[in-house]
Parts: sequence; structure tokens; C-alpha cells
Amino acid sequence: MIGRTEEPAAVSGSGMDRVVAPRGLALRWKIAAGVAAIAALAGLFLAYAPRGGSQTVEASRLTVSTVSRGTFDDYIPLRARVTPLLTVYIDAVEGGRVEEMLVEDGATVEKGQPIAVLSNAELQLSTLARQTEVEQQINNMRSQELALSQTQLANERSVLEAELALEKARRQYERERPLAERGFVPAKTFADTRDEYEYQKRRLAVLKRGQATDARLQGGQLAQLQQAAQSMRSGLDIARTNLEALRLRAPVSGTLSGFAIQIGQSLQRGERIGQIDSPGRNKLIAGVDEFYLGRVQLGQKAAIEYGGKRYEAKISKISPQVQNGQFEVDLIFTGAEPADIQRGQTLQAKLTLGDPAPARLIPNGAFYSETGGAWVFVVSPDGRSAVKRKVRLGRRNADYVEVLEGLDPGERVITSPYTGFADKDRLDLRSQ
Repeated sequence: MIGRTEEPAAVSGSGMDRVVAPRGLALRWKIAAGVAAIAALAGLFLAYAPRGGSQTVEASRLTVSTVSRGTFDDYIPLRARVTPLLTVYIDAVEGGRVEEMLVEDGATVEKGQPIAVLSNAELQLSTLARQTEVEQQINNMRSQELALSQTQLANERSVLEAELALEKARRQYERERPLAERGFVPAKTFADTRDEYEYQKRRLAVLKRGQATDARLQGGQLAQLQQAAQSMRSGLDIARTNLEALRLRAPVSGTLSGFAIQIGQSLQRGERIGQIDSPGRNKLIAGVDEFYLGRVQLGQKAAIEYGGKRYEAKISKISPQVQNGQFEVDLIFTGAEPADIQRGQTLQAKLTLGDPAPARLIPNGAFYSETGGAWVFVVSPDGRSAVKRKVRLGRRNADYVEVLEGLDPGERVITSPYTGFADKDRLDLRSQ
């Protein structure tokens, strides 16, 4: 008999279960810690994140200057170019072929000295033909003048003859009149004598009127002929002058430059062939920033340092046309000038605009071109930040700018360029 195996009874784990005590912080403490961490991160973000009106800048890339008290020298530096005081250009009055060169470029010439000879066959022939024509016309006018003079003499002769005939008729009339009254001269004879006397008086009056009319007309004709002759002579003189112009001469004394023509070269009428610069006399031409256009006046003094010496000059001409932000002025030396300066050389000059005066000063810098002197960045006492401040700046020179309002001595200002943060109100300065 097969026996029956009994299954074992199921084991219960209820005897092994036990209550485990919770470990760590309570849930409310975890929430509080999370909120605190988030708040700390937000604070750090707000502290270091850039604001809309501020920017963090490396302090090492900025130039910080201190406002001070001092004497402001009102001048502007100029870079002046040496130019001859007087330059006279030489042009070919008449065109022609260069036949002879009498001087070389760079030579010192005297006024009226020949420098070159040209040839122009057409001009020479036309001048000779003009001369012949003028001489013929002058001869014709002289013939007319002679004819008028002869007519005048004839009129005068006629008047003289009429005056003589009148005088004879008067004497005959006065002799016969008393005799005729007493009957010793026939009435017919006396009547003829009286008529002759009256005729001679009227004849003389007519001749004198005719002589006056002829003299007036002849005087006008002679004056016109003389004026025409003078005009022809003037035209002939001009033609001869043009012919003489083929022999080029120096118009003034000085140094010849730019004279580069060659023998055989053909020159056109009016073509420029060189120039003559005044010897030993120079002037300076300098460009001035258009900012000073209203402050630069004729006669203002300038100082030039050259070769360890100081030379005085003054403004003799102002060209108000502004090009590339500058206008030009001419400076002439008021005393001796450097003996060894050359044309085209550049000299440093200081143009005085006003008298020195006490003022608050900040060093001149590139900031001015970006702000126009209307505002600056002022650095805080601890040097960690800079704030934009409105100011009023006045005159400036190469070294300093005059402070009129908005800054006190001892304050520090950023004077380097404001490129990249000119639109900000505050700068946070960070040190490396």
C-alpha cells in the first residue's frame, strides 16, 4: 500500500516583520533648504549679471586721470609745412618750339633774365605782315592829315584876301562919300563903290563862317585819325611784344623750380613751364581743426621751436573752406626765420589763442571726441565703479581740458576712449 506523503505547512513571515525608524531630515526641512538655495543662486545672479545700464570693464584697459588745479595755456599745436613766401608761375605767352635753354632747373635768376628761347615761324610772319599793314595805314592817315592841313591853310588865305579887299573897298568908300555929297563924284560911281564895300563885308563874313565850320569838322577828323593811328601803333606794339615773348624771361628774381622743358619740345600757348620762388623768404601752411574756426583770427601769434631756438610768427591768411575736418592758415615769420629750412619741410608750431589763466584741469584724452565735453565717467572713491556725469568743459589744448562745471579737484575721471560702453550709465571696474 502506497503511503501518502503529507505536504509541509506554509511558513508565515509575520514573525520576521519589524518597524524601521525613518532616517534624515523631515520633508519640510528639505523644502526650506531648496528655497534657500534657489534664493542664494538668484542673489548671486543679480549681483553678477550685467544690468541694462551698466557694464563690467577691465580696469587695466582704462586711463584714469585726476582733476587738478593749474594754469591753462590756451594754445593749439600745429603741424606746419614750409612754403615759399612768394611764388610766381611762368607760362608760355605764345606757343612755339624750344630752341635754346639758357638756365637749368634750380638756378637763381634775376628779374628780366632770359631763361629760354622759342621759335614760331607763323607768329613771326604774321607780325611782319601786321607791321607792314599798320605802316601803310599810318602813311595813308598822314596823307589825309596833310590834305586837311592844306585845306585849312587855303581857307585862312582866302580870309586874308577877303579882309584886304574889304579894307580897300572901305577906304575907297570913305574917300568918295564926302565928294559925292558935294557933287564931285557921280552918283553912279559912288553907288558902285558902296555896293563893292557891302559885298566885301558880306563875303568876309561868309568866309569866316565857312572857315569856322571847316575848322570844327577838320578838328574832329584829325582827332579820329590820330586815335586810329594810336590804336594801330598799340596793336603793333602788342604784336611785337608777343614776338618778343618767344624769348622767355624771369618775371621776378628768385629760385627757378619745376623748369623741366627740353630742346625741341613744342609748347602750347599758356602752358606752364615752371615757377620762381622768393629767395630766403618762406611762410608756413598749417591745417587747423574745424572746432577752432571761430577762434582763429588774423594776426594771432604762434611760436616755432626749431634747432633749439624759438621763432615768432603770426597768421597772415585764413582759408575758411573746410576739407576733411580742417581749414588752412598761413603763418609768416615776424622776425628772423631759420636759415636752413627747406621747401616742403614740416615744423611744429604752437598757435596762441588766449592768455594763460588759472583753471580746473583734466588731461586731454580720446574721450572728448566721443562726448563732446558734455559728460564723463567719474570713478568712485573705492575705484570699483564709474558713473556717468554731466559736465561742462571749456577750452582745451594738446595736454589739458578746462573744467567749467561738474567736477571738483581730486575727483578721478576716465579719459581713455569710451568705445563699447558710451551708451552705459555705470561701469563696474574689475581688476585682474
